[in-house]
Amino acid sequence: MKELDIGKVARWSGLPASTLRYYEEKGLIRSIGRSGLKRVFAESVLQRLSLIALGRTAGFSLDDIAEMLAAEGGPAIDRERLQHKAEQLDQTIRRLSAIRDGLRHAALCPADNHLDCPTFQRLMGMASKQVSRHRPAPAVPEQG
Repeated sequence: MKELDIGKVARWSGLPASTLRYYEEKGLIRSIGRSGLKRVFAESVLQRLSLIALGRTAGFSLDDIAEMLAAEGGPAIDRERLQHKAEQLDQTIRRLSAIRDGLRHAALCPADNHLDCPTFQRLMGMASKQVSRHRPAPAVPEQG
């Protein structure tokens, strides 16, 4: 088994040593010892870091990823969870594609006023739905 100090792992993974220490603290990776003052990892940590990066790119939290990475051996990936995340990504892609198409239309629309354009009106409607989802609920007045 080839051993890599934290500096080499940082260079090869592209992650700062502070991130590697944080991942170790969260239980995502594990050092196998020390060489002087430096943490030492098994070479297999690079594959594990690739799995973590893949999970982060897909939108999983570090806690989600920790649950899917078995402490020993290979990953314990929840296929149903992956399917759910893929469906969420599909929804995001559809929403962003509609926004992109609306922006392109608005940029090329010959209408003198964008507010008179039905396509631009639909784009604004989509945006208002997004705003209302993130708007805090109105305060309920106290009775008394």
